[in-house]
Parts: sequence; C-alpha cells; structure tokens
Amino acid sequence: MTTIRRFCCDDLLRFSSVNLDHLTETFNMSFYMTYLARWPDYFHVAEAPGNRVMGYIMGKVEGQGESWHGHVTAVTVAPEFRRQQLAKKLMNLLEDISDKIDKAYFVDLFVRASNTPAIKMYEKLEYIIYRRVLRYYSGRKTDMRKALSRDVEKKSIIPLKRPVTPDELEYD
Repeated sequence: MTTIRRFCCDDLLRFSSVNLDHLTETFNMSFYMTYLARWPDYFHVAEAPGNRVMGYIMGKVEGQGESWHGHVTAVTVAPEFRRQQLAKKLMNLLEDISDKIDKAYFVDLFVRASNTPAIKMYEKLEYIIYRRVLRYYSGRKTDMRKALSRDVEKKSIIPLKRPVTPDELEYD
C-alpha cells in the first residue's frame, strides 16, 4: 500500500535512488531545504511498505494578481514504481492545495521539450502547452499550465504564439 505524506528532513537522506533517472532534475541540498522550509504544503513523498521512497513532488506558490499560481518544481517516480498512476496522485495533491488552500489561478510546470513521455502524461492530466522557453537551463523547455477553479474564463491557459527567452519570464 502506498502512503503519501509531507516530505521531511530525513527524506533528504533517503530519496537519492529516485533521482537517478536521467530525466529527473536534481538540485543541491540547500535548494531542497529552502522548499521544505518555505512551502512545506507543496512537498510530498510517496512511500511503499517498509518506508521505501517511491517518488516525490516539490513545488511552491508564487506570482501576483491573476498570475498567482502553484508551480511544480519537480515530480518524479522511481522506475520500478511507474505505471501505477503515482505521478497523477502527486500532481492532483499539489493541484488541490493550489486550488483550495492558496486559491491560485493555475498550476504550471516546465518540462524538457524532448521529454515526450512526460508531456503526454501532463496532457492526460489536462495541462496545455502555454509557451516554449528557449535556452532555459539545459536547453529548450515547455511551459505547461492547467487552469484552476478561480480562473473561470481560463485566461491563464491561452497559449502564447511565440517562444520566449528566460529573461522574459515573469517569475522564476
């Protein structure tokens, strides 16, 4: 049985096997600690029996006005636990927190443009490609968004017609 709970400091010493996937972004310890301290509601871990880490999601809430949104910084599931809809459960949790607690307009995430399996998964979760971001970290990224209940007119998901560069992003 899978347990999903808030991420805690001890998990930082137990989740490295989940990060071994070449498509998973990894960060330094202080980056994870900052998220854990500033946005604990947006940081969850999924465990298998025996407390084995299956995956995690890390995010935050940011922006102003109609750009107030939840952001998925990382979601990853260990290869042996994929195809069990675990990423979907983690994503739904972050979306619910963004929608019901923080009253955000949308949730967004950045994914490598070359990561077709992830893009297809996000599309199944009703995310749309909002814009392409050129020269973002290690190449081209796709910014995907999903409107939440506060965005009644779905203005947050009207796609941009041209790619942007990192210096054109309103927030990081």
